[in-house]
Amino acid sequence: MRSLKQDYRALVIGASGGIGAAIAAQLRQDSRCGALETLSRRGDPGFDVTDEASVAEAVDRLGRAGSFDLVFDATGALTIDGTGPEKTIRTLDPAAMARQFAVNAIGPALLMKHVLPLLSRQERALFATLSARVGSIGDNRLGGWISYRASKAALNQIVRTAAIEARRTHPNAVVAALHPGTVATSLSEPYGARCNRLSPDQSAALLLEVLDQLERAQSGGFFAYDGSVIQW
Repeated sequence: MRSLKQDYRALVIGASGGIGAAIAAQLRQDSRCGALETLSRRGDPGFDVTDEASVAEAVDRLGRAGSFDLVFDATGALTIDGTGPEKTIRTLDPAAMARQFAVNAIGPALLMKHVLPLLSRQERALFATLSARVGSIGDNRLGGWISYRASKAALNQIVRTAAIEARRTHPNAVVAALHPGTVATSLSEPYGARCNRLSPDQSAALLLEVLDQLERAQSGGFFAYDGSVIQW
């Protein structure tokens, strides 16, 4: 990460997932990264991104060692408790929809609530969270996947709002929503097997490159793995 100071401190949340693990691996290989912390449900029993007490405890514990220059939130889910995306509104289940919002919107919002204050205030700092192109309202041409689409659209609004607030106290911070592409992970396996999928390592490298090149004026934006801007 060339835009960050030498020996920057990073945190990857959701580091046991396909993309999160690849992001963490990329950062471990970066000679400029001085310290890397990770959080995940597998690696940290009891950590739950949808439970504010759990988020607050984990972030507070890691924050005692100092501020972060890079935070990457790689949490999120498409199929939850065995329930995948709806093909039509006729099959919408309110409980399943609530779970989508809990994982894909409320969870990242809780992370931002507790992590953004720990970003470096004087140096350049970066916060990214994984969104999805299907969360774009303007790009929705096929319909379906209502709960997942809506949860990611909500996440995009949360990112936009959090970025505006962060600018007041962290003028050198960039907060962004990133679309990783269709990646060969368990999340996309049932739905993207026929697509030309990126490997987790390919997606991670591209995402970090995009994030590294974002300017302060682009904070609060929604970007694809190739650097293109995705419409809201």
